[in-house]
Amino acid sequence: MNSEIMKETASLEACNQLHEIGALRHNVQERGNEPYVDKQPSYFPPELVGHVPKNSNTLYHCYLMELEQKFVYDIPVHDIVLLLRNKLESELGSLHFDLDVGRGSLTVNFKYVGEINLSKDQVLLCRRFQKTLLRVLIYHDLNMDREILGAETDYLLLPATGKHQRPVIIDWHCVNSVLFSCEKNGEFHMNCSLPKDCACIVQTKDGPVCTCLLQNSLVYTPHTDQLYCTTGILELNANSRMQHRRGKFNTYKEYYEKQHGIKLRYEHESWVSGRPIFRVRNYLQRCRNQKEKELSKQSVELPPELCSIVMSPISVNTFYSFSFVPSIMHRLESLLIAANLKKMHLDHCTQNDVIPISKVLEAITTKKCQEKFDLESLETLGDSFLKYAVSQQLFKTYQDKPEGVLTSKKEKMISNAALCEFGCYRKLPGFIQNEYFDPKKWIIPGDRLGSASSEELLFNMRKIYNRETRKMESKTVADVVEALIGAFLSIGGETSALLFMEWLGIKVDFCITPYERPFLIHAEKRLNVRHLESLLNYSFRDPSLLVEALTHGSMLREIPRDYERLEFLGDSVLDYLMTKHFYYKYPGLSPEQLTDMRSASVNNECYARSAVKFGLHKHILRDSQELDKQIAKTSINFEKLSLKSTFGWDAETTFTEVLGDIIESLAGAILVDSGYNKEMVFGCIRPLLEPLITPETPMSHPVKELMELCQKEHYTIKETNKNRNDDKGLSSITVKVDAKGLSFEDTATAANGKTAKKLAYKKVLKSLKDFSLQKQKG
Repeated sequence: MNSEIMKETASLEACNQLHEIGALRHNVQERGNEPYVDKQPSYFPPELVGHVPKNSNTLYHCYLMELEQKFVYDIPVHDIVLLLRNKLESELGSLHFDLDVGRGSLTVNFKYVGEINLSKDQVLLCRRFQKTLLRVLIYHDLNMDREILGAETDYLLLPATGKHQRPVIIDWHCVNSVLFSCEKNGEFHMNCSLPKDCACIVQTKDGPVCTCLLQNSLVYTPHTDQLYCTTGILELNANSRMQHRRGKFNTYKEYYEKQHGIKLRYEHESWVSGRPIFRVRNYLQRCRNQKEKELSKQSVELPPELCSIVMSPISVNTFYSFSFVPSIMHRLESLLIAANLKKMHLDHCTQNDVIPISKVLEAITTKKCQEKFDLESLETLGDSFLKYAVSQQLFKTYQDKPEGVLTSKKEKMISNAALCEFGCYRKLPGFIQNEYFDPKKWIIPGDRLGSASSEELLFNMRKIYNRETRKMESKTVADVVEALIGAFLSIGGETSALLFMEWLGIKVDFCITPYERPFLIHAEKRLNVRHLESLLNYSFRDPSLLVEALTHGSMLREIPRDYERLEFLGDSVLDYLMTKHFYYKYPGLSPEQLTDMRSASVNNECYARSAVKFGLHKHILRDSQELDKQIAKTSINFEKLSLKSTFGWDAETTFTEVLGDIIESLAGAILVDSGYNKEMVFGCIRPLLEPLITPETPMSHPVKELMELCQKEHYTIKETNKNRNDDKGLSSITVKVDAKGLSFEDTATAANGKTAKKLAYKKVLKSLKDFSLQKQKG
């Protein structure tokens, strides 16, 4: 017995035990009737919210954020210290991830380094330092009046000492830079860091200072209204000749007088080199196609007498390092939100503690965030499992209902409206990450959360903060519900996913229920059972299930039940098994690849070709001459195609859907007969579908591919002349694409509108590709 079967057996046993104690029930609830309000909250983690300390000392938990620079740049980064009032759980306390810097990557490693007590004055000093530094970086000005009433963020971000200076972890010398003033220069500047022959006093806008304080500082130049990080003393002064950019001026002194109307007074004093303030960006996004111009590389020459020192001493390295802070902290905030969602669920179900917080975050992060991960692959996996779980529950619960009733009930249960309602019941919208990160909207520590902020109680009295309200579509909530199911499934298996679904209110189970059929069928009189069992590599305990799986509705006079109920069940289990196979076999698949591979493998055309390939169409029990003709015609048309592979959308002819349906009904029959052993189903049906598609042979549906191409290139696409010729039983459609002045148009005719549409799109897509290829060659 392999590990997968052992895992499934354990899952089934766990579900049976839960069923016995009443944790899972057969009743399947329907939702989706409540009106949805698209104004939803955006939560902020309570771990980062607090109040200004009033005690003489405050205990902080100290985390070192080690920044590892994996790119070449003339400014090195240094580590940053994060002080929190609450200790992070171990998973977040050892967090590590990469930022995309354009020139390369920056690795961030969190390391817990112990506790530290700070006095009230020290806390206030740290808050002032970080607010000044971060506001300068983010807003490029000195405006400190940005606070709005509301709950306050409460944590500290400080520069770390160099490794050779530890165990002292905080660079207090740098933190004190925010207290700089020319009047108190002597008080804070006891020992000059420069050699005696290099140090001297120079005149700044606000008074005389030592050059060692000027060369590593943040300065403001009122005449240009600009902020600069100073990086050193230059060997030039006001009388030096200008060598670049402003060729029509001889000296700097002449330039300032003519260009700015300023007469420089201290013309013999050495000037200082300055770099513009770094631009704070979103370093978490998936990719950056173009490297933005680095303003920080453009050094300028500044006369000290026009410089007003804002902070000193503080190096350009500190500013560069802190320019990554908003992205780092946004990732931590998002992980804390995911952790709070996980805790809220674990209050109800402690068995699901196995799921990592990072996987929860993946499941609540939409594509709009443009990060390196999003929910789409997990959503695809969760969607397939949800459909199967609900389908098998309905199949077992309503054994006397036809397929149409089961399908109707399933659609109501797992509709976007129903899933959204389940998600809103558990307050999921507030946790969803649904916006591209804008550093200018990031809340600087010490600032207020915003006018909409309010404390909110989750289940079990857990507290969280509502930062703001935002518009969110109901489909987004439904997608997150499916993605979270996929997340629990991917890590904890089916039992874990079922427990999460039960917490949401979707109560299904995998308990085995006898399949009741109030009629007897002598299978051997109807079918060549041994041949079919040999073909499927499976021996039926109840061969009458094989008869039911191959009985068309036209035989209901003789056989009281057709294949449709088993097809309903088989459709969902094959969809789930194929999705699961691709998800685990190819873990590096993009969401688009996973969706395309599943679509190309799990469809009626693929199944129909498999049925013809293995001669299953010859065993369909039917009493319809029209169906006989359709099957004969389809088999002839399919024989013209290569049957080496059955996936994809190659068929250019209409086929009777019964051929695809019987693959699904046979899968349903094996599932029921084997006691719902899904691995047995996959082992029996997979050989009929092989070779399976791989990432190296991608194949999108032509309709999807053409629409995506038009969206990408901003082409317009129209469908016209949709006609149905009832006399000949044919449908036709014309598809036209306007490719920025060039027109591509084609018409296709087929036995039904679905096939005609596919063929028309396929023709236009080929024309566009051929034109593009010729353009590249010519």
